[in-house]
Amino acid sequence: MKNRTPMRELDPRERIKGFSEVALGYSAEEALLEASRCLDCKRAPCVTGCPVGINIPKFIKGIWEDRLKDASDTIYEANYLPGICGRVCPQETQCEAKCVRGIKGEPVAIGRLERFVSDNWRQEIRKAPIDKEKVAVIGSGPAGLSCAAELAQKGYAVHIFEALHAAGGVLTYGIPEFRLPQGVVDSEIETLTRLGIAIHYNTVIGRTKKLQDLFNEGFQAVFIGTGAGLPKFLGIPGENLNGVLSANEFLTRINLMKAYLPEYDTPLRKMHRVVVVGGGNVAMDAARSALRLGVEEVTLVYRRGREEMPARREEVEHAEEEGIRFMLLTNPVRILGDSERNVTGIECVRMELGEPDASGRRRPVEKSGSNFEITCDCVIIAIGNNPNPLLTSSMPDLKTNEKGCIAVDENLQTSVLGVYAGGDIVTGAATVILAMGAGKKAAREIDRYLRSRHAL
Repeated sequence: MKNRTPMRELDPRERIKGFSEVALGYSAEEALLEASRCLDCKRAPCVTGCPVGINIPKFIKGIWEDRLKDASDTIYEANYLPGICGRVCPQETQCEAKCVRGIKGEPVAIGRLERFVSDNWRQEIRKAPIDKEKVAVIGSGPAGLSCAAELAQKGYAVHIFEALHAAGGVLTYGIPEFRLPQGVVDSEIETLTRLGIAIHYNTVIGRTKKLQDLFNEGFQAVFIGTGAGLPKFLGIPGENLNGVLSANEFLTRINLMKAYLPEYDTPLRKMHRVVVVGGGNVAMDAARSALRLGVEEVTLVYRRGREEMPARREEVEHAEEEGIRFMLLTNPVRILGDSERNVTGIECVRMELGEPDASGRRRPVEKSGSNFEITCDCVIIAIGNNPNPLLTSSMPDLKTNEKGCIAVDENLQTSVLGVYAGGDIVTGAATVILAMGAGKKAAREIDRYLRSRHAL
């Protein structure tokens, strides 16, 4: 069987009416059929494509042999957030890209099978005895959660410090429920808390507490996994008008603050025509979320072509199915407003692709005299994020690079002894699974560091 088993999805006409999950998951029969496509390769190249090293053939064999507990145990040996990763990880460029099946057909749907196991087997995690030092983890996103879980399993007293009132980081505030239901995030975090991890909410390290305060309170090591939450802007005229939002703010108000529900106190202003600038997953999330708020027309503007879009193919296809208008090879030059400083439109220029730039993608070049305007009353900027400097600025000894990311060595050790960092705060905005891989690695290095102190 060359092609993978399709996954059922909500009809586009229905799904735009609310935030219900679009992808419905595999039934037991569908999962069995897809699992049967795995060739159980001895060298398993798919494993080399997984940033956390899941034994993929082994867990798929567990599905095929109707041993869901064993399949779940295999996944949890490497990944504490399978329900999340099965939904949002870019498997097509990682594990599935290495799948032998993909040579002459479609690769095995590894991510969908991982989700199936997570959705159909409640994993029981045994709490390890806490008999080691206190370790602080700053941030409860995928890097922080992964690091905390690894350390807790090793017997450390782990405390997570989270700036917001809910755990999950970008999993909670950044990804809409139609892609990642909050119930899935909450369930997997609750599983981890059974390891004895304490989470302290509404604690902004750098303001509520300083980094040094943690050491003064008896913490012997610190992991920083605060992500990249400071939005980038275009730097064009009109970005300070009413009706211009970063995708970060827009999605946070929808996902975390439920601004679309009338009973909440943080409503979004009424919008009729929205322009989203960007071509990544966050841009797709913002555009599709705007549509679900009842907006009449959503236009996505991107300066390159479809093939150069960094968004997952699945997300692009879903956006198109739902009626998002794509204006490719188009770049904003000015946001227009009225006398009351409200957005009335956006001026753009047509682009064409020139020679490749440093990213390997062809550089967009303006077409002279091709300027035109799009009428809108809201512009959402989704062109990426930078690290928030709040924590790093409070500790001058913590070195950063020219982009504001925390500088680390090959062991994720920062310039401050006992302080480690990983995920987007180090790499810039990347993927959930890469952040998790960094968290796991940092946990191993922290364990090695603390054990070495005992040996002195």
